[in-house]
Amino acid sequence: MIKKLSYSVYRSLRTRFDISSAYNAAVTKALDRKFSLVLPQETTPFRTIPSYIQKPPYAVTGHVAPKKIGEDVEVKNKHQIKGMRKAGKIARKILNQTAECLKIGITTDEIDAKVHQLCIENDVYPSPLNYKHFPKSVCTSINNVACHGIPDLRPLGDGDIINVDITVFCDGFHGDLSETYLIGNVDEKGRKLVHATELARDAAISVCKPGVEYCQIGKTISSVAEAHGFSVVPAFIGHGIGERFHCPPDIFHFAYESPEVMTEGVTFTIEPILSEGNDEVEILSDGWTAVMCDGSRTAQFEHTVLVTKDGVEILTE
Repeated sequence: MIKKLSYSVYRSLRTRFDISSAYNAAVTKALDRKFSLVLPQETTPFRTIPSYIQKPPYAVTGHVAPKKIGEDVEVKNKHQIKGMRKAGKIARKILNQTAECLKIGITTDEIDAKVHQLCIENDVYPSPLNYKHFPKSVCTSINNVACHGIPDLRPLGDGDIINVDITVFCDGFHGDLSETYLIGNVDEKGRKLVHATELARDAAISVCKPGVEYCQIGKTISSVAEAHGFSVVPAFIGHGIGERFHCPPDIFHFAYESPEVMTEGVTFTIEPILSEGNDEVEILSDGWTAVMCDGSRTAQFEHTVLVTKDGVEILTE
């Protein structure tokens, strides 16, 4: 879910500078930042998937049926849980292997190529590819890009922080996770932001069990963020997941009140985004890239979880 907000400073910077290294240098100097602001650059053509790999319904058309109003939260059966565990395990494997290639100088397009190839080698479909026409196999979000960054020809620079968000479609089920990585010499505030975001996700997971209100997830994340001096970005939420990429329940990462409680057998993602500045975002003209209006950095961590009889199981650990 996206909350689209207007802003002036970031938009004026977009019109004043070319999307290039010269742009980054000028804006970084103007704002006295220790990292480069990121905007989309040139992308490469759509990558294809072999015909023998099972694909989700949207793979060809890009069309995703909207969620039904009042739709019930699905309780997974044993077969579905088994499928979710397999998808989560492969997603974790691919993220770990991708992380090994993250270094100064690699482009996010090269990261996408790596993820795409690993998916083919593991006989799974990269779920983001053509989901509502998203053009790549992974989301790569750097510095001031909150989420849904489209891989392009920008190389990673010294001091960048990058979120790599991987989802795979395996034997009819999706497994979804993401982590934020430090590239080169990241300043102390950037390191603290990444650490606090991981803590917030893990603390939220720890409160999950049958009978607990879903709103406790958002309250926990907000508490951790506030304790570390960061803001929760409310525009993006976790979601139910299974045979569909996104389905009920909606998982809000900010403090709110709701009587809805967790039940055994439900699977969903917890994926908070924390910001070192304010919480307002803007969606760029590509329809996907979400940037912070004040140019601040963000970090995100995500797991897919299963509510069990006695607590919670992390399916992407």
